[in-house]
Amino acid sequence: MTPTVDLCTFYSLEPARQALLGVYADVRADLLHLPNYAVSGFAERLERHSEEPGWVAVLAYEQGAPIGYAYANTIASEDRWWKRVTPAPSAEYTDRQALALKEIGVRTPWRGTGLARRIHDALLADRTEPYVSLMVNPLAGSGKVHHLYETWGYEDIGQSQPSPASPVLTVMARSIR
Repeated sequence: MTPTVDLCTFYSLEPARQALLGVYADVRADLLHLPNYAVSGFAERLERHSEEPGWVAVLAYEQGAPIGYAYANTIASEDRWWKRVTPAPSAEYTDRQALALKEIGVRTPWRGTGLARRIHDALLADRTEPYVSLMVNPLAGSGKVHHLYETWGYEDIGQSQPSPASPVLTVMARSIR
């Protein structure tokens, strides 16, 4: 019998912090030597993001062990998320609140199983924002990650470099419904 994967939603960081840090470190293991991907940098971003409006995280567990995650928060029209996108995104996305999918990751043994999509869809299930946006390194997985998001309905709307240590990322968006 295949073990069951349980999805748990969190609206505050504290009960999810250690699981998020652990899965992140495993998912990004080959990149942790780069400043933008260091666990300490992720922990700082996670702390900051968790204090922003509408923060939510979904963690996937198999037999009690965390195996995947995603988290997001609400962004307003004047949020720095939008201000760093070039070219400036259309008012279709920025004239009202949207959801920013900040991170999503699945441990290697569960990749290609549809788990990332299940986590993603659970994260969006109860959201009221009309759009969700994410940023992806176009080189991740030799372009496979970007393509995966396209199959989920995301479209490229610009580029962003959130910090000097970050690569230039492709900004994507789609309707939540």
